[in-house]
Amino acid sequence: MYTQIAKHCIAFEGERCIARGDLLHVAAEVKSILDARPDALILTFDAETSKIVEIDFRGSAEDVQERLHDLLKEEPAENGTTPEKHKGPGRPKLGVVSREVTLLPRHWEWLSQQQGGASVTLRKLVEQARRENAGKDRIRHAQGVTYAFMNAIAGDLPGYEEALRALYAGDQPRFDEFVSQWPVDIRDHTRSLAATAFEV
Repeated sequence: MYTQIAKHCIAFEGERCIARGDLLHVAAEVKSILDARPDALILTFDAETSKIVEIDFRGSAEDVQERLHDLLKEEPAENGTTPEKHKGPGRPKLGVVSREVTLLPRHWEWLSQQQGGASVTLRKLVEQARRENAGKDRIRHAQGVTYAFMNAIAGDLPGYEEALRALYAGDQPRFDEFVSQWPVDIRDHTRSLAATAFEV
């Protein structure tokens, strides 16, 4: 079940947006619709990643909310650990986590010669790469989350493939041309997700 980082969600029934907001609010809205219309086909997305959020709607509305509260209590920290249960190497109070890195012998030799050792050098290299590629990374992220949403909900809409090509080509006028044919709620959310992909 994908709920770990679903801080903000958006739910669609067909082409219509039926709820947006935090996970608990959206789940409550969707549950009320499913109670009235059990056959309703609803997709709930993480609004930031476009991953589909699977929610267990069995039982009462209170049951659903209780299960989600329990899941959110267990939510890992941003570095992927649950601090209270952390065991093993690393420095959890500083957010440092020990994981395996595989390098060639010449890479290890070079790292061993750097001031501060391998870990310090690798952290510096990562931070430098993050700064230098920040713009490209934002564009790539926006393309990825837009594609995930489009693939899940817009695959049968007219101009879908052309819109995707325009998205990855950075051609905003052409992207908007094809997306403009889509139902309003899908069109608006797609454009919102894609906005960063067209930053110069």
